[in-house]
Amino acid sequence: MSVAPTLPELYDAHAAGLFHYFASFTGTEADARDLLQDFFLKLGRQQIPPGIASMRAWLLRLAHHHAIDWLRRHQVRRRAEEAAPVEVFATHADPDQAELARQLTRALAALPLEQRSVAQLRLWDGLTFEEIADVQGIPLNTAASRYRYALEKLRTQLRPLYDELKPS
Repeated sequence: MSVAPTLPELYDAHAAGLFHYFASFTGTEADARDLLQDFFLKLGRQQIPPGIASMRAWLLRLAHHHAIDWLRRHQVRRRAEEAAPVEVFATHADPDQAELARQLTRALAALPLEQRSVAQLRLWDGLTFEEIADVQGIPLNTAASRYRYALEKLRTQLRPLYDELKPS
């Protein structure tokens, strides 16, 4: 029988990924930080059920519902989609790497929220389409198609940069 992790252990292991996931919803770093703090305060007031197969998937499912509730309460869907992109990539001394990070951040911010959140879960959190469908409460085929559309849009937006930076 395994012991449930403590709140500090969960925070240390999952806060960074949850922050980026929240940022994909809110569009601002400050709102994402507030949402993350509120999420862990809420999590600290409840018991973690025993027998969770994937703690990360369970936390992401809770985080998804928490973010949707936040969007509904604050009525910021349009503002979140139009907000300046949150810088989610490390800064680089190399100007080419820095430009790539800026362009990728802008391209991600331009995606519709539904596609951006699926891309976040797949590319950065490594979830399977089954896990994404479970986290977001959507059909498996919807998760896969949102990811496919997101990749198509990212390729289109980033193609000029790729052509400019690729080695000759």
